[in-house]
Amino acid sequence: MQVRTTKTASGSTAVQVVIRHHHQTEIVKHIGSARDKEQLEALITLAHQFIREADNTQPLFPELFPHEKQQHLISVDHMDFIKAYHLFAYEFLSFFYEWNGFHRIGNSVLKDFAIMRLIEPASKETTRELLKEYFHITCSNNRLYPGLRSLLKQKDQIEQAAVSYAKKHLSFDFSLVFYDVTTLYFETFKADEDSTDEKGNNTVGLRKNGFGKEHKPGQPQILVGLVVNRDGYPIGVELFSGKTFEGHTIIPVIKKLQKKYAIETLTIVADAGMLSLKNIEEIRKAQLFYIVGARLGSISKEILSEISTQLKKTEDIYYTTGTEQGTLICNYSDKRAAKDKSDRKKQMEKAQYQINNPGKVKRKARFVVEETKAVLKLNEDLIAQDELREGIKGYYTNLTLTEKLTADDIISRYKDLWHVEKSFRIAKSDLEARPVFHHQRESIEAHILIIFVSLCLAKSIELLSKLSIKQVKKHVWPVQDIEFIDTITNKKFIKRMSIKDNPMAILWKTLEAKL
Repeated sequence: MQVRTTKTASGSTAVQVVIRHHHQTEIVKHIGSARDKEQLEALITLAHQFIREADNTQPLFPELFPHEKQQHLISVDHMDFIKAYHLFAYEFLSFFYEWNGFHRIGNSVLKDFAIMRLIEPASKETTRELLKEYFHITCSNNRLYPGLRSLLKQKDQIEQAAVSYAKKHLSFDFSLVFYDVTTLYFETFKADEDSTDEKGNNTVGLRKNGFGKEHKPGQPQILVGLVVNRDGYPIGVELFSGKTFEGHTIIPVIKKLQKKYAIETLTIVADAGMLSLKNIEEIRKAQLFYIVGARLGSISKEILSEISTQLKKTEDIYYTTGTEQGTLICNYSDKRAAKDKSDRKKQMEKAQYQINNPGKVKRKARFVVEETKAVLKLNEDLIAQDELREGIKGYYTNLTLTEKLTADDIISRYKDLWHVEKSFRIAKSDLEARPVFHHQRESIEAHILIIFVSLCLAKSIELLSKLSIKQVKKHVWPVQDIEFIDTITNKKFIKRMSIKDNPMAILWKTLEAKL
């Protein structure tokens, strides 16, 4: 094949690919017509590209054939658009999947579904469709279901990868962990039955009705316990039956951590709901430490009065005393006092309305007490106690206060508990962890593990970029890879939109240099 140029009737120059045989010229491909020198050179280059693609051989001395250089030049007139993909987003999140160490688990379903959970949370079937549409990834049944089943055996590997990342990049050493629980409800009104195996061992159903944090009466739920480090990066997750009291979850979680990682020194920070004398005794027996919120509502009026008198409604003053739950530390906050006062005012208004209209309200208001069955009045003692507690927050700990570990340090560590709450918000809002549509225990556990990995990716990106996962998506999603075909050579090309000034591309390049 050769390139031929010839004048047309209109005065343009036609560029053709031809073959000479038997003293005749056969046109193989008409490349196009040029009206000026620049167009002519481009079309000649395209003609040589066509010959190279068709012939599929390389010249022995390419420097002697300037038109044979590997240039992907195509004419706009001969370009057909096929599809747009979001491969940059997938590659960016894949990098962080590897950066977090999850690639060592070797489960491609975990990777694809964790990434899709960050991009567009959806059901299994919809996720498979979106993987195909957005990333040109096919997830067949033969890949999907074995991959999901493998997750149940890989839970320890997943958590160990998260711990390794936290140790390597976040200076984590198990000396301080944060724990909290939340509930996830199911899109059904049928709870799981308890079962007994052949050996007589009882198994409590996972989906059960219980005290839900999402106010979905009648819909079963599960309890999810999450352990994070001081930055809010997840290091462990556990599932419990929906009817489990949250205070009964903390000891199994701590003991499992202690056994798995041979922990000698650990301080766990948890909310007031985790506190009980039995839990405290178990933590002490394990020779570990705790910082938990104190429920001041159960403290006597005399002690509460003493605390209020000593704090004098002044910030940066601390009240400490020994109790059977450990050292009680209390402090005062103007901001907290304003909220407490506002809340009490609303409760008193509800109480007064109920007293004035006893037949209109079925549920007794907080500050209402029955003098007789027919007569309601304000509970003045409870109001007085509430006024004494105004602005005061308490904390229990078995750590010894010293010059190096002050009451202010204890309170500061407790305040970091908001990182767990934020992780739950990300899981529930950004990752849409609930409602849950699965009904098999194995599927529920796989669902939670995928969310756990997605949460790890989200937190690691957030800590490095200082952006939420929603903001990150705004940077990576608009970058598209456009697939088109050159109708001259029938060769397909993919061209990526510019990422030169994209902050996520810059972050990726910076981190990649450290690998």
